[in-house]
Amino acid sequence: MGVDLGALVAPRKGSLADFAGKVIAIDAFNTLYQFLAIIRQPDGTPLMDGQGRVTSHLSGIIYRLTGFMEAGIRPILVFDGRPPPRKARTIAARSVVKERAQREWREAVEEGDLPKARTKAMQTSRLTGEMVGQARALLDALGVPTVQAPSEGEAQAAWMAAQGTAYAAGSQDYDCLLFGAPVLVKNLAISGRRKLPNKNVYVDVQPEEIRLDEVLGTLAVTREQLVDMGILMGTDFNEGVDGIGPKKSLALIRKHGSLGPALASLAVEIEGAEEVRRIFLEPATSSVAVTWRPPDRQRVLDLLVGEHQFSESRVLAALKKLEGAALDESQSSLDRWV
Repeated sequence: MGVDLGALVAPRKGSLADFAGKVIAIDAFNTLYQFLAIIRQPDGTPLMDGQGRVTSHLSGIIYRLTGFMEAGIRPILVFDGRPPPRKARTIAARSVVKERAQREWREAVEEGDLPKARTKAMQTSRLTGEMVGQARALLDALGVPTVQAPSEGEAQAAWMAAQGTAYAAGSQDYDCLLFGAPVLVKNLAISGRRKLPNKNVYVDVQPEEIRLDEVLGTLAVTREQLVDMGILMGTDFNEGVDGIGPKKSLALIRKHGSLGPALASLAVEIEGAEEVRRIFLEPATSSVAVTWRPPDRQRVLDLLVGEHQFSESRVLAALKKLEGAALDESQSSLDRWV
């Protein structure tokens, strides 16, 4: 889930058109999990092919990713590497949540409560190594560049944005700001009309842009202090202080200046706090070179239609949109799209 800064941040809402001509370094795992969560049948069952293999992630790539590429956005999908050891607690906790949600989903299906079943099913999503391989193969066939991060994908995406390789980092989590992304873009892959969980209410989900300099200016803190606020609240790499949310963490850091004095004022300690600070302020990243290629139509058809029984007409329609937007190296340079 990452650090929740929603109560302190005022994003700029816009449309896909606002990011036309921009390179966005997208946290691939974050986006694939979004696809796995929301692209489901009414009872929460994920999309599957004739062999019972989940295809929601592939559906998201071909039908949603190509949609915002048609708008002129140039994505780079950044995949997670080895997680920091301090993330083990969060990974284990997420597994427990998924197992509980799986039981509750079965119960809701048996009771015939489809809205509840779908809500619970969205919490059960698992991204396997096989799915990651399928996603990377499809992206390669589509001509979309991918990057293998040495560790956290969000850290690599943020670093690429900070270095000018991309305009922004794309993720649903605010952690990108703590990792130093000058611009965070949310909701790119899930924009559109959405039903609120457990309510017969629909809302328009719009892309949002959040600028780090504006966040720091509004809160009157430095990036280092923003990281300290995150540690107080709790991150993927540490447990926070009970009862400390966004507003209280901001007040503490404003009053005491940094994490150490703030913790002293509360008479508590956070194990490994300095290590967590380094994860955010000195993350593992690597230099990359990326290029976009025209899609390989036959490879895409083989992967989706031949291997997973997708509708050929729908895949061809998506490819037509993508081919109209595709750029090869003879047409553009990376500098044009940053």
